Amino acid sequence: MACLHLFPHGPWRRLLSLAHLTAQVCIGIIVILIIYNFWFLYVPYMTWLYFDWSTPEQGGRRSNWVRSWTVWKYFKDYFPIHLIKTWDLDPSHNYVFGFHPHGVLVAGAFGNFCTNYSDFEELFPGFTAYLHVLPFWFCCPLFREYLMSSGSVSVSKKSVSHVLSKEEGGNISIIVLGGAEESLDAHPGKFTLFIRQRKGFVKIALTHGASLVPVFSFGENELFKQVNNPEGSWLRIVQEKLQKIMGFALPLFHARGIFQYNFGLMPYRKPIHTVGPT
Repeated sequence: MACLHLFPHGPWRRLLSLAHLTAQVCIGIIVILIIYNFWFLYVPYMTWLYFDWSTPEQGGRRSNWVRSWTVWKYFKDYFPIHLIKTWDLDPSHNYVFGFHPHGVLVAGAFGNFCTNYSDFEELFPGFTAYLHVLPFWFCCPLFREYLMSSGSVSVSKKSVSHVLSKEEGGNISIIVLGGAEESLDAHPGKFTLFIRQRKGFVKIALTHGASLVPVFSFGENELFKQVNNPEGSWLRIVQEKLQKIMGFALPLFHARGIFQYNFGLMPYRKPIHTVGPT
């Protein structure tokens, strides 16, 4: 039996196993409301969404209540996820954490910087962390609210500049530098990093006088297995074309199931050690 003792309550196990489907569930709710003509629910939300559209580029709308959901404790302990600090940072300055590798799930970045169950507040007192994600995800109704409540904001230039413009300091922009392209090379036992093509964040940091801090998450690529997709293969060509069209990658991954280890979409239980500054 697959280590179910980590989740003493069945509902938490199911919530964790469905966590990666949150975006699809949120979109499905909106579609159902429209199909069944629940206009009194979706029309006010869509109206509010119109006026709230730029919030992901203006610091978002974090919620300590959401960040403290018990499911995130189980999420952190499942792998488990650890945050290791190598030296102190001055809270009177702003910083850019360049996070590698992307992996499939970016579990280390989310677990350490988007929940209240990591050691971030103890290790980095006086700081507020903002995880920057693709603007596409903030176009998904309802899901955008969940993302912002975790402390996530857009990775657009305007958004990063907003976070780093705090005069009194104390803000940290976490940018997963390899992005969607790097996720296609997230294979166990292998690190392929995309750095040379990512220079825009350096210019923004220089503009605002923010310091660059490298952060590496060991174990991130061990959570899933991907279908073999070497450069030049038909699968990789299709994935790269879809990425250019949609703005995000579609790695074909699998791992384990809830009740067995052989196949499923639950990530493998592999420890993640996020180390920074490195």
